[in-house]
Amino acid sequence: MPLIPCQRARFEIPAEIAYFDCAKMSPLLIAAAQAGEEGLRRKSRPWEINAASFFDEAERVRGLYARLIGARADDIAIIPSVSYGMATALRNLPVTAGQTIVTLADDFPSGIYAARALAQQAEAKVVTVPRPEGDGDWSAALLDAIDGSTALVVSPHVHWIHGTRIDVEAIARRCRSVGAALVLDTTQSMGALPLDLAAVDPDYMIAASYKWLLGPYSVGFLYVSPRHQGGRPLEEGWITRKGAEDFRSLAGYSQELEPSARRFDMGERSNFALLPVAGAAIAQLLDWGVANISEALGAITGDIAGQLADHGIEALPGRAPHFLSVRYRAGMPEDIEARLAAANVHVSLRGDTMRITPHLYNDDADVARLVAQLSA
Repeated sequence: MPLIPCQRARFEIPAEIAYFDCAKMSPLLIAAAQAGEEGLRRKSRPWEINAASFFDEAERVRGLYARLIGARADDIAIIPSVSYGMATALRNLPVTAGQTIVTLADDFPSGIYAARALAQQAEAKVVTVPRPEGDGDWSAALLDAIDGSTALVVSPHVHWIHGTRIDVEAIARRCRSVGAALVLDTTQSMGALPLDLAAVDPDYMIAASYKWLLGPYSVGFLYVSPRHQGGRPLEEGWITRKGAEDFRSLAGYSQELEPSARRFDMGERSNFALLPVAGAAIAQLLDWGVANISEALGAITGDIAGQLADHGIEALPGRAPHFLSVRYRAGMPEDIEARLAAANVHVSLRGDTMRITPHLYNDDADVARLVAQLSA
């Protein structure tokens, strides 16, 4: 199948802007922004909002995301953030004194804070796996750290700084072999990198919407394995109870939670402005196909990496196709991020690396401008 052609016309990006920072925050599709504007205007006409309105859009978006990852709608909770998903997952996973929780060095703080809090509460130990020098094979190092004392592994699919792709299928197999749980953060991969959910079979899997899912801020998704769908949510919400659709009976205070991942939904999940944005974005991703997106973005990052190598700028090894983290052999030039932004070229610095993360809105002119600025 041919690569997806440039989709810049679907985004509101001026011709003079070269935006290579999807790992920070994606721009919205024009169609998604329009869906959000229409949803926001519903609040101007509240007499048109009825009981079904609190459920229909949430179920539609839940179903779209389930299709995207190869799950059932029953397996998906709607959450506001990765930290919310991590808190939910770790509240429902047993860890006892003396056991270990395995994490990666320099991972995004949401998972690290949650792991440390659980370890302190349970009198367990956090094991941090450093990034190997040389080939950067973090998957092998992570596998070595998982043993009989491991209760839980908290890992990304793609590391947010280095762009390293973790072999989550191999990690999952090792977890199962020692009886450890696996919580995945796929915020830097979901929508841009295929994942075989059945093969990985994580206990929980989290993704924020505002990066590679091309969605809004403050919306995310939590996959909950069927084996954990009897767990306890963070909140005592009304909408996650059985029979919540009948507003006349809400004062009956049902104690019975939804028998699915819906019990973990955040309060006020029926966001009339943001859910339509997330839904329109996921629908477009489904139309393009995640494997096709990954192939197209891999071609862009491969082209950039090849050109930058000629100028002494090296790509870190082991990267995911959609993600390029680079280092200057002579050290990062001073104020490089600000100077690029002044030239309308947008990237991010994280640690001692520069993240270059394109999407289908980037064209050849963007790449030429980026390479010219970095090589200068």
